[in-house]
Amino acid sequence: MGDREPEREAISVTAVAIFLTRRRTGGTEFSNSPVIDRVMSDYDDVCVLLPTMDEVETVTRVVEAFRDAGLNEVLVIDGGSTDGTQNAAREAGARVVEQSGRGKGQAVREAVRDHIEAPYVVMADADATYDATDVDAMLDPLLAGDADHVIGDRFADMRPGAMTRLNRIGNRIINLSFRAIHGKSFRDILSGYRAFTRGSFLRLHLTADGFGIETEMAVECVKNQLSVAVVPITYRERPGGSATNLHPIRDGGVIFLELYRKAKTNNPLFYFGSLGGISTTAGAIMTAYVLYRWFAYGISHEVIAIGAVGATILGIQLLIFGVLADMIHSLHNEQAARYERLVADQAADRPVNQSTNRPMDRSADQPTDRSEDQPTAPSTDRPTDRSTEGSASGRAGTESPFHGDN
Repeated sequence: MGDREPEREAISVTAVAIFLTRRRTGGTEFSNSPVIDRVMSDYDDVCVLLPTMDEVETVTRVVEAFRDAGLNEVLVIDGGSTDGTQNAAREAGARVVEQSGRGKGQAVREAVRDHIEAPYVVMADADATYDATDVDAMLDPLLAGDADHVIGDRFADMRPGAMTRLNRIGNRIINLSFRAIHGKSFRDILSGYRAFTRGSFLRLHLTADGFGIETEMAVECVKNQLSVAVVPITYRERPGGSATNLHPIRDGGVIFLELYRKAKTNNPLFYFGSLGGISTTAGAIMTAYVLYRWFAYGISHEVIAIGAVGATILGIQLLIFGVLADMIHSLHNEQAARYERLVADQAADRPVNQSTNRPMDRSADQPTDRSEDQPTAPSTDRPTDRSTEGSASGRAGTESPFHGDN
């Protein structure tokens, strides 16, 4: 398993030795050994998620590869395959569920929300294009607490035939557009090899049902200010006999539209400004044409002139709206950051009860003023309200209003 294979073998040998030693001495302390803990729980909290659709040619190989890498919990969520994918995955040792909807995006959302309880999730395709041996590099930033979301960079080690020239160009354009729109460079936002914490995934507002799920996840990570790590991985050609479910033109257009649509809430100046710029440019071109025809030939184009004025006004309004929306967006981010800092400061200031691991109430630590907490006898030196005494005496005859020995 790369550089970590000798380390894992050494740890396993040490763990077995500790176990045998403790067993001979009759003790049970081996369960508290940090070496044993690492061997037993290195990947116990990780679930591998494989969305599938007619992947019978490769799903067995992929499931077995991840299990050989030490990840025993493999979930295959299938979109209703008719070629025996579900049976093949189940025989390979995976847990198989059938998604309730359609599309990869819907399958991923449903799997993480309803079928996975592990705190860490590794998501990959079941087409054998990704190496299961890269899972160590994918999980290291998560387990070390350095990242909430990890993206595998396919361009770091792309094998011959793994991606067509058209797909390469499309990927480059989408990655450059993402960096221009959202101000981050993740190098390969369309990679299907991901690792993330389940808690961070549930924070993302995801709606894409198809192959746009990867793009939407990248955008939402930026929007929610999640820490993202990019690690190099190997990307291989699909094995012979397996067919891809990706349509470059159709799915590429969907992905680009998803990327642009998400700019509305993450970069409104770009979203509205680009529309305003296009409309203003179109109005300027039509205005130039009308003026040229008027001065050169004395021909007027009233309809085109009206369209030019309308397009120009609409473009300017969109540009102004984009500027205002960007100001509101910036103010919202500042307020959200200030609120998060305030909550963090308050949580840091409150002491924690070590026995219950809950914040303690500071009022319990304050000295008690016994003069306020305990009842005191009424003072005999208080002046008597004669009007009250008189009215009470009138109602009770000669009985004193303070008489209580009944």
